[in-house]
Amino acid sequence: MCPFLEQRGGPAAPLAGEGLARTILATVPDAMIVIDQDGLVLSFSPAAERMFGFSEAEMLGRNVKMLMPQPDRDRHDDYIRHYLETGEAHIIGIGRLTNARRSDGSVFPIELAVGDAVSDTGHVFTGFIRDLTERQRTERRLADLQSDLSHISRVSAMGSLASALAHELNQPLTAIASYMEGARALLDGNDAPDAEALDMVREAMTEAAAQSLRAGQIVRRLREFIARGDSEKSVEQLRRLVSESAALALTGVPSNGIDVEIRLDPAADLVLCDRIQIQQVLLNLIRNAVEAMQKSPRRRLEVRSAVTEPGMVELSVSDSGPGLAPDIQAVLFQPFHSSKDKGMGLGLSISRTIVEAHGGRIWAEPSDFGGAAFHFTLPLALIEEQDDG
Repeated sequence: MCPFLEQRGGPAAPLAGEGLARTILATVPDAMIVIDQDGLVLSFSPAAERMFGFSEAEMLGRNVKMLMPQPDRDRHDDYIRHYLETGEAHIIGIGRLTNARRSDGSVFPIELAVGDAVSDTGHVFTGFIRDLTERQRTERRLADLQSDLSHISRVSAMGSLASALAHELNQPLTAIASYMEGARALLDGNDAPDAEALDMVREAMTEAAAQSLRAGQIVRRLREFIARGDSEKSVEQLRRLVSESAALALTGVPSNGIDVEIRLDPAADLVLCDRIQIQQVLLNLIRNAVEAMQKSPRRRLEVRSAVTEPGMVELSVSDSGPGLAPDIQAVLFQPFHSSKDKGMGLGLSISRTIVEAHGGRIWAEPSDFGGAAFHFTLPLALIEEQDDG
């Protein structure tokens, strides 16, 4: 009998109750695996059989780490031992995006949530696994479509912007040219300009300077408009934002060997933001981290959140790549500066614009495991905003 069922119903629970539970589990698309504190499988749901290609009979009594690719396979027993000794949870009660291994050896992305219960025989861990393969394919198709539409929109907007900018700047620039041409004519036409001519030259130069300031104001207003942008802020779940962004960022990436860990503070789950814009920031930071670790012998990606100041939550994306060179770090968030051979250097600049438009800040520093760590802050949703939403 499944110990999960024994715990809920007790040894005297009627068989009808167990049969009902098994019927329900048979129709649930997410897999459920129950293990003991030694990592041995106690229960393997029908969805788990379909997902991994093993039957329950094949899995009972075997170590669950056989369903994991490296490096998690070698680390799993140590994870459990560390948790039992210290109570420090890396996955239990937190959840993570990681990879799993089917019976044929193929690796696929999953979302894993693990719960812990204590029985008379010790700890019993229940894992719920969701296969993200199809979702990532769909999200990749949607992302490609969104990218195409965004590209068309940007091209159209840039054309309109260039036309409007040329129109706005044409008048002050034409005026500057006219004033300066007039001043030159006054100076050229007189070997020794009289006081009246000099006064006219001064007036022309003053007007030219004024028109130059006007041109500068036009450009400044344009930059402010672009930086401010249009956003629709609403109350969003941070766990969902991070989960979806990570799944999308890892789509199409050879993720075998990347240890992805997501550790979010449950007390800071609701934020006030533009969902699309913040997912774009997370997508950019996670993809940068994955690319930075391509040649690293150990590839570790960690996404964390914590409340570090009143009313704000801090998110961090850390990697075990080579880190940031000092000369790159000094200009990291400026446009057209990139550490990539083929990068345009706009991703982090756009990310900074988005974060600052949300009232937050973004910065980078060395990570705890040798690479780079990017941090940014977002406003937490207030109680009134949660009630309104």
